[in-house]
Amino acid sequence: MSGPVRVALVGLGWWGQKIAAVLKAAPEDVTIVRAVEPNGEIARSFADANGVPVTADLETALADPDVEAVLLVTPHKLHARQIEAAAGAGKHVFCEKPVAMTRAGAEAAVKAVTSAGLILATGHERRYEPPIAEMIAAADSGALGRLMQFDATFSHDKFLSLDPTNWRLGAEDAPAAGMTATGIHLLDLAVRLMGPAKSVVSACETLASNLPQGDTIASFVCFEGGGTATISANLAMPFVSRASLFGSAGWVDVRDKAHVEAPDGWIVTRASTGSKISVEEVAPAEPVRDNIVAFARAIRGEAAYPITPTEMIHTAALLEAVIESSRTGERVML
Repeated sequence: MSGPVRVALVGLGWWGQKIAAVLKAAPEDVTIVRAVEPNGEIARSFADANGVPVTADLETALADPDVEAVLLVTPHKLHARQIEAAAGAGKHVFCEKPVAMTRAGAEAAVKAVTSAGLILATGHERRYEPPIAEMIAAADSGALGRLMQFDATFSHDKFLSLDPTNWRLGAEDAPAAGMTATGIHLLDLAVRLMGPAKSVVSACETLASNLPQGDTIASFVCFEGGGTATISANLAMPFVSRASLFGSAGWVDVRDKAHVEAPDGWIVTRASTGSKISVEEVAPAEPVRDNIVAFARAIRGEAAYPITPTEMIHTAALLEAVIESSRTGERVML
C-alpha cells in the first residue's frame, strides 16, 4: 500500500487540535480521514472545517476499512483499552504520552500492538527537536565521552485556569504534579540517553497554586549503567524548558524559546575538552509533526520508528517509580 497513511484522530481537545493543524503540512505522509470526539459541538465544528466524519465512539472508527492507524489523544486512563481495541482491529497506534503509567501497562500495550505485526508510536516529540536530536547523536557517537549526568526541567502554567474537574488535574490521570504532563518527556530522554533506571527518589509539593496533585516535583534518578539525572516539572510557573547532558569530553545545554505548541527555536550552549563555550541559536521546527511523520514512514516500511518498544517500557517503569516515590518520599528501586 502506498500514499499517505490514513488515520483516525481520536480526541479533539487542545492537543488533538494542535495535531490536526500541524498535519496539514504533511499531506504526502499522513491524512486524517476520520475523527472521534464525544463533545457534539466540537465534533460538528471539526467535521465542517475539515470535511471528515466525526463520531462519538472509537468503535465506528476502528470498523472503518479506510482507517489504517489511530492517533490517540485521550485521557491517560483510556489508553490501555483503546490501544488493545485498535490493535485487535488491525490498526497501527500512535498514543500520546504516556503510553502507560506502569511497567505492566506498557508491556501489555507493546505486546498487543507488536504481536499483531503493527507499529506502536508515542508522543515524545522532544526527540525530534533538532538540537535534542543532535544531543542524542553526539551521545551515541561518543563525542561527549562517558555520559555522567542529565539535568532537565520542563514547566508551564497553562493548567492554572483549568476547571478543577478536568482530567489533566485528576489523581488517576495526572498524579505527581507535572510529571505526566511535562516531566514524562524528560524521563523519556533520560532513558534514551542513560539507559534503564535503577532507582529514583522524588519530592512533590504544592507551593504556588491549588492544583490537587501538587504543582512542583523533582526527581533524582540513578541508572543501571551508572550516571544520574535530575528532572523537575512545575505547573505553576512561566514556561521554561531546558535539557543538559554532561559527559567526560563535553556537554550540551538546550533551552527552548517557546512551548512546543508554538515553537520558536532554541538556544544551544556547548563545550568540549579544550574548547571555549559556544552559544548558537537554532531556527524553529515542528517536532510534533515530525514525530507523527516518522510513525507514518515506519508503517510504510521506509524507516524504523526510533522510539523502541523497550524504551517505552523502561520509561513507563520509571514513571511508575516516580509516582510511587512522590507519594512516600522514599527511594524506589526499579
